Amino acid sequence: MTTGNTGKNTSSTSERPYKLLIADDQPQILEALRLLLKPEGYQLEMVRTPALLLEALRNDSFDGVLIDLNYTRDTTSGQEGMDLVVRVKEIDSQLPVIAMTAWGNIDLAVEAMRRGASDFIQKPWENARLLSVLRAQMELHRSQKRTQWLEAENRILRAPGAPDFIASAPSMRLVLETMSRVGPSDANVLILGEHGTGKEVVAQMLHRLSARASRTLVAVNTGALPEGTFESELFGHVKGAFTDARNDRIGRFELANGGTLFLDEIANIPIRQQAKILRVLETGELERVGSSRTQSVDVRVLSATNANLRQDCAEGRFREDLLFRLNTVELVLPPLRDRREDIPALAGHFLARHATRYRRSIQGLEPSALQMMLQYAWPGNVRELDHTIERAVLMARGTHIETTDLALQGQRSTAPNTMDEMSLEAVEAILIRKALARVGGNVSQAADALGLSRGALYRRIEKYGL
Repeated sequence: MTTGNTGKNTSSTSERPYKLLIADDQPQILEALRLLLKPEGYQLEMVRTPALLLEALRNDSFDGVLIDLNYTRDTTSGQEGMDLVVRVKEIDSQLPVIAMTAWGNIDLAVEAMRRGASDFIQKPWENARLLSVLRAQMELHRSQKRTQWLEAENRILRAPGAPDFIASAPSMRLVLETMSRVGPSDANVLILGEHGTGKEVVAQMLHRLSARASRTLVAVNTGALPEGTFESELFGHVKGAFTDARNDRIGRFELANGGTLFLDEIANIPIRQQAKILRVLETGELERVGSSRTQSVDVRVLSATNANLRQDCAEGRFREDLLFRLNTVELVLPPLRDRREDIPALAGHFLARHATRYRRSIQGLEPSALQMMLQYAWPGNVRELDHTIERAVLMARGTHIETTDLALQGQRSTAPNTMDEMSLEAVEAILIRKALARVGGNVSQAADALGLSRGALYRRIEKYGL
């Protein structure tokens, strides 16, 4: 490998280092690449077989892949590597793949590019060219991902008639991306999350993003429906079907025909009623209670729960076939304690709304009040934050909300010395922040202090948006 002028991985100065997955069956090649790329700031994961590379791609995210074209099948054709390029692009069509081989020629380079490779490197490589190719491809990939995320955010947040939706925290990016992709479709979506995380707001957003936006969105809390009237509420009934059925009644499925039906607290549907929901989802047909006439309905179903439906299925409380129908796509909302970056904006939004509603001239929050809110556990999530701000607007004596107005004293807090109500992820994020602060942001030293590998710490830093 010849030497040349190199440039540092500049992404590490402003955001996380580029993460590169490398596959080569020769240990000496992997070691040479490690010695070249580690000082440049790259985060590396190295494997020796195509199977291990594909497994790594399924379990983690990367900014680029550097692969050899020859493994055990033969030594010169590059066919095994060509097949690997195709498999990688099937997993992530946008991930840059840089191919390399010691038997390179122009035909092999053209074929690798035709299969989906972004660039081609011939062994022995020139250090300067290899570094230049990697940096260019991964900068382009990250820029494209950032653009796509911003476009997804804009589509969601600017949807006509969309409800207020504040989601700037890193933990909400996957939520926004998923909503952007599945919103315009007719796919059924299962929205998961703790009480108060905003599942109904997300359902409203998905409806607004769909082609059904001009039609009705019907929401029903299935957990609040008495079992005796469950079928009547959802499917309707005809006059005389049962005592007190004095008139025909249209059920929620019919009301949502052509639009969207949101079934909240879906885990609370009685097991004997679940088969009837399943039939409508499978066939698009139903009968009102007391009627033998079958009707067709065209309904997109969004559902939500804070329960573990897979555990409920295993314990016989929920039908697995119904779960399969409901969760074409699963969308998991993080709790407020895992998206603290959104608390100031959410608080400001609720303050403005309630100040207008109650005609109070509240101008903002005192810094100490905001700090208290950032440290609080928020077991009731966004809904609790909304109620807290509403109460504070009513109780505030001055033009700014103070800590005493929040009435959070004596309640559970997520200050560093009070972790009883925090999730494992929240505790881990705090410990990582403290470790990084102690060593001035040096990731290697922080990893040593935490007993983690550097790569493992980088994955957590990315996960928690640190």
